[in-house]
Amino acid sequence: MTGYAAASADSPRGRLSIELRSVNGRFLDLQLRVAEELRALEPMLREMIGARLARGKVDCRLFFNAAEAARGERLDAGALAHLRSLADEAARAFPEAAPLRLADVLRWPGVIAETPADEGEIRSLAERLCARALDELVAARAREGAKLASAIGERVAAMRRRVDEVIPLVPQSLAAFQAKLAERLREAIGSAEDERIRTELALFAAKVDVDEELTRLRAHLDEVGRTLGAAGERGGAVGKRLDFIAQELNREANTLASKAASAQISECALELKLLIEQMREQVQNIE
Repeated sequence: MTGYAAASADSPRGRLSIELRSVNGRFLDLQLRVAEELRALEPMLREMIGARLARGKVDCRLFFNAAEAARGERLDAGALAHLRSLADEAARAFPEAAPLRLADVLRWPGVIAETPADEGEIRSLAERLCARALDELVAARAREGAKLASAIGERVAAMRRRVDEVIPLVPQSLAAFQAKLAERLREAIGSAEDERIRTELALFAAKVDVDEELTRLRAHLDEVGRTLGAAGERGGAVGKRLDFIAQELNREANTLASKAASAQISECALELKLLIEQMREQVQNIE
């Protein structure tokens, strides 16, 4: 599910910030963009995000803006002495060369040394910020999940209506088709084979009986409702379970379509398949 969250806080060394972005995905795909000086925090961030999120493509960005007054920069006396020694030696070798400028000295590697940041303090601050951002992101995804659950509920209600429309059609469709089949059998084998006709009709009726499929469709739709209701009351990940139920619904709808004894039942089965596919598209986005 989609969502965005950010959190930041000041420390004596500067401002630490974290951003989390999430888009739809069937599995958890976590991408981290962490400043080089904060690279050691990556395992902690992965663990915290993985413990709270199960699905989605998630981008995490952690960066640090050091305060000008708190950079802790100083000149390294040892590096300066070494550079002076090198400059004197170079001047003796090249007496006509221009002397070093102050800007050249300050750019020389190692001359300016920074006081290392307190890693424990930064780690603790990053942990608190990540937890805060995750709370915000999970809340945003929960709001979107409620909207998706409502959309799925509408599809389920529409599927129930289609199933209810099919149920009264089955007996009359079977009777009409059996009568037509009996007439064709009589024309093909003659009226002397009434027993064989009855046997063939009984076999046909067993093959095209869709009561079992309709019962399972209703049961699966009930399970979708229970799953969504349980998620709303207790929370938790339900996307994978709903995805499985949608596959089972599609299986029953396919069987119903293959057994359809009339154009009306076949049309209802196709509408069911369309609604199931729409539901599956939404289910892919639910955690």
